[in-house]
Amino acid sequence: MPLWMSILPPLVAILMALLLKEVISSLFFGILTGAVIMAYYGGCGPLEALGGGLLRVADTYLAGALFEDEHVKIILFTLMIGGMVKIITVNGGMQGIVKWLSKRAKGPRSGQLITFMMDFCVFFDDYSNTLVVGNTMRPLADKLRISREKLSYIVDSTSAPVVAIAFVTTWIGAELSYIQEGINTLGLDMSPYSVFFSSLAYSFYPFLTLAFVLMIILSGRDFGPMLKAERKARQAEHVVDETSKQQVQHGHAIDAVIPLLVLIIGTIVGLFVTGYDASVWSDPSHDFMGKLSATIGAADSYQALLWSSLCSLLTAIIITLLRRVLKFDKIMEASVEGFKSMFNAVVILTMAWAIALVAEDMHTAEFVSHLLVKWALPPALVPVITFLLAALIGFSTGTSWGTMAILYPLILPASWLLCQDQGFSVDQTLPIFYNVVASVLAGAVMGDHCSPISDTTIMSSLSTQCEHLSHVGTQMPYALTVGSVAMLLGVLPTALGLPSWIAFLFAIAVLWLIVRFVGKKT
Repeated sequence: MPLWMSILPPLVAILMALLLKEVISSLFFGILTGAVIMAYYGGCGPLEALGGGLLRVADTYLAGALFEDEHVKIILFTLMIGGMVKIITVNGGMQGIVKWLSKRAKGPRSGQLITFMMDFCVFFDDYSNTLVVGNTMRPLADKLRISREKLSYIVDSTSAPVVAIAFVTTWIGAELSYIQEGINTLGLDMSPYSVFFSSLAYSFYPFLTLAFVLMIILSGRDFGPMLKAERKARQAEHVVDETSKQQVQHGHAIDAVIPLLVLIIGTIVGLFVTGYDASVWSDPSHDFMGKLSATIGAADSYQALLWSSLCSLLTAIIITLLRRVLKFDKIMEASVEGFKSMFNAVVILTMAWAIALVAEDMHTAEFVSHLLVKWALPPALVPVITFLLAALIGFSTGTSWGTMAILYPLILPASWLLCQDQGFSVDQTLPIFYNVVASVLAGAVMGDHCSPISDTTIMSSLSTQCEHLSHVGTQMPYALTVGSVAMLLGVLPTALGLPSWIAFLFAIAVLWLIVRFVGKKT
């Protein structure tokens, strides 16, 4: 088989995603392309290769993706956290948290700030974040004359960045799984959790988006279409939102707080238990942070997430029963609905694992890395190219998960091998590698924020009852502003060797100047 054909499966997946604007079928066609090519060059005729390749999609790659012990744990974790999220939503616990916070809102600025804070409270899932915060804050936003466009922007542009960088969320299982695939391909002795934590230093778009939202709120300034929407809302009469009367009134914050604490604390304890080494903690040559880093690096993150999600789900069930908020059959119905809500994520995960197996069999990463070396592409440009490609795919498909599924198996091994081929040491390679890990996620979130077909963008419009194209049109200039600053002042300079903390400070300063001198008081 000509080695150049190894690029066809991910390339087909990307092109189909851009064409169909749907990721599951795109990944399927990518897997099928690789299976047919390998069957043909394995000695089969054209028709036999097509039929045999189609069968191999199921019996070799999809089945093989589910045979991995770590993959099964990720699926179970994803399902259980989905069940827990649904229970604490149905039992009114999340609304209880939101109601407590909403009482502190007195004007447009404080109302926006409370909305921003609520997004941090619902940090564990972007769908829950969008639906809970958007629906609950809509009546208050109308009362305080905050435009629906601004409410949608705060909800949408805070939910995904928070979920993407928090260490216990519905996203973390997928993120760790994609990172693990790259590590396995390269044969590196690294923990996916340690790689994830290290990549946070380069996650410019999520962090800068949160900072920018806060600047916009505190300054009382806006620009572009959002300025017009806000000024129009300030002059409007208060409209009573009739749907607010239909909201559940029995919610208590404790019903959500305790399961969430169990999830967070359980994960921390699980990481410590599975990674604990007495010799590390008794070594006086290491400081506390060094010992903690070594412990997390050696931890079984999948085991920790599995334990914590199970305990959290059981805690949500028990608390709901003890407080007699719902009957047992209703609790079980809610948990099953939560499991169902994660089905699409599980399918995407399985497809991503399968195309990673195809890429491994076809030596795609080796070909891409050698191609980059042949073009004499500087390794410092790889994170920027990764960010732009992820943003393009995210915009075209409307899904961050799908973007990660397509790019991570391809770009992580290629970036590492490129650095090694150009004579980089491991210490020189790691910052580039971490930057690429962060750039896939950051670019995917940015593209998702700009995309009119993004599920979270649509859900933000629905939950806040904002006209969808108005939400897209007012949010896009802000997302593009932050994305440009993140790429030019964050991703590129740090790939060239600038310390990330300096890049963050400089980028935040530039964003503040934009808000101060481009933005106008509403």
